[in-house]
Amino acid sequence: LEMEGNQITMGSLEKGTDNPAFSFEGEKRHCEEGGGPCIESQEERRERKGRFSSYYRKALQPASRATHFCKAHAKVLRRVVLGLLGVAYLCYFIAACYLNFQRALALVVMTAVVAFFICWNIFKKHCGAKVLLLLRPAGKCFQKSWPWLKWLLWVALLAGLIVWLVLDTGKNPEQLISLGGFCFLVLFLFACSKHHGAVSWRAVFWGLGLEFLLGLFVLRTTPGIQAFQWLGDQIQYFLSYTTAGSSFVFGNTLIEEVFAFQTLPIIVFFSCVMSILYYLGIMQWLILKISWLLQVSMGTTPTETLSVAGNIFVGQTEAPLLVRPYLADMTLSEIHAVMSGGFSTIAGSVMGAYISFGIDAASLIAASVMAAPCALAMAKLVYPEVEESKFKGKANIHLSKGDEQNILEAASNGAATSVGLVANIAANLIAFLAVLEFINAALRWFGEMVDIEGLTFQVICSYVLMPVAFLMGADWADSPVVAELLGIKIFLNEFVAYQQLATYKKNRLMGLEEWDGSRKQWISERAESITTFALCGFANLSSIGITLGGLTSMVPQRKGDFASVVLRALLTGICVSMLNACLAGLLHVPTQVGDCAMFFSTTNFSSTSYTMYTCCKQLFASSVLQNGTLSFTGPWAEQAESVLWLRECCVYYNHTSC
Repeated sequence: LEMEGNQITMGSLEKGTDNPAFSFEGEKRHCEEGGGPCIESQEERRERKGRFSSYYRKALQPASRATHFCKAHAKVLRRVVLGLLGVAYLCYFIAACYLNFQRALALVVMTAVVAFFICWNIFKKHCGAKVLLLLRPAGKCFQKSWPWLKWLLWVALLAGLIVWLVLDTGKNPEQLISLGGFCFLVLFLFACSKHHGAVSWRAVFWGLGLEFLLGLFVLRTTPGIQAFQWLGDQIQYFLSYTTAGSSFVFGNTLIEEVFAFQTLPIIVFFSCVMSILYYLGIMQWLILKISWLLQVSMGTTPTETLSVAGNIFVGQTEAPLLVRPYLADMTLSEIHAVMSGGFSTIAGSVMGAYISFGIDAASLIAASVMAAPCALAMAKLVYPEVEESKFKGKANIHLSKGDEQNILEAASNGAATSVGLVANIAANLIAFLAVLEFINAALRWFGEMVDIEGLTFQVICSYVLMPVAFLMGADWADSPVVAELLGIKIFLNEFVAYQQLATYKKNRLMGLEEWDGSRKQWISERAESITTFALCGFANLSSIGITLGGLTSMVPQRKGDFASVVLRALLTGICVSMLNACLAGLLHVPTQVGDCAMFFSTTNFSSTSYTMYTCCKQLFASSVLQNGTLSFTGPWAEQAESVLWLRECCVYYNHTSC
């Protein structure tokens, strides 16, 4: 039905007719019906509109000219701005070094690294081709000599390694156990190889060699120890800023007393920072540099190398996203390498949570970095390449920066993405700990039926995996505890295992007695270091579903291929973490206890610590009780206050001398 008059009708709406009230005729009729004169005609309105447009264009002329000038001289202006920023930073750098060079040492190192890469890029851009042309004759000569020079180099390296091992293990013979465990694991993986005759020994030896050199630098050299210790301290300081956000949202009481509000917000913060670094292209640049080093030395393809290098910083489902466009055409060996890299390392976000537990940050960083070349090497040992890869010899792989429009969107997306990860971790902890308690209750019930008391999942793991823990280098007394943590990591997850390891470490640092009846309350520093490396990886049964789900969602048509290699990849990931642990045991240097007499003379014995425990044990060992007379041997015999110190030690620790 259509309404009469000047009102809008249903018919006019369907036909799209304009509202007459907004037309010139409608306006004219409105003026006439109102009895008042129409003040402004259509011509006058057009003239006024034209004058306004003219003024508007004149007002915008300076801005338009400035825009055209900036576009025409964009390169010059960019150089001027960068030059001014460079001069400003140089002034700041000089002032910082002048005021306190020791305080500015970290700034000097970072500036030197950035300056080196900037100069290197400039040199490569302008002089790289000329240098390559000049070095071409030397390269041809080197290629001719390489067949015999290669063997000479291998013999020299092997001889040097043997000499170093003889000299180094002479001081600490227990290191030979870790060496034997390392060799056993490599032989075991070779026995599990899919194609024994197709193994690329170049990739295997180069990967293990890079792992060993990284471990040697991190665990033995003073610069390496100081650099990774400094890096670990900075990460701890950085993660402590999470408290500002979590305390505002949850309150100080919850973040101090409740695990979920204390640890899980760190994952949100770290994920946000990683997203920002990806948006800026910093992570892509770093991953490309590491993957280039691995690819050139080991001879692996760019796709698998890039994914494994990415696993140092991101998780097992995020790293394959780096090579997502190439997954459909990758060989089974390359897919196995991608999966092995995911199982062998941990993500940077959860690393922050483990550091908050009290796990040594330097060891966690070193374990993740060392795992990359080792994972690639063992992946090529377990599943060698027998197909023709489409990416062999490919110059480079393109990495995208993401779809974010600005840095704020990147930060927001990173925080929002972590919510699923946090929920997943919380749900898994609730489920796995509940299931573990149920399994332990069931095992205790079955054990009591045959008069076996205290049978639990941890006890079974401690017996079954005890030889493995001993081969990694743990003392025989510590092996049951290390084996228990290893079993929790493999059959549950590493989050629960690291939480329990943190409890053992806290007990040791508090100076508690090593044994509480038949239960061990802590393990040695060497065993702690070995366990930290052994647990550093996502290789557990629950990760199989995560890996398959993530890869299948990217390339659904290859679901069968993924399922066919996932178990081998899981085994490889477990063994890679154990190989890292063996290397940590081989390179571990025992911490030397300081002057205990000096320590006792300066302490007030108000609380215990690991140093007090160690010194009290030394004092107990030197005490001799004969015919009711107490005496001391060694350097303690010269101390006049030895008896007083012994009484103070007896307050906290039990000994026959007490």
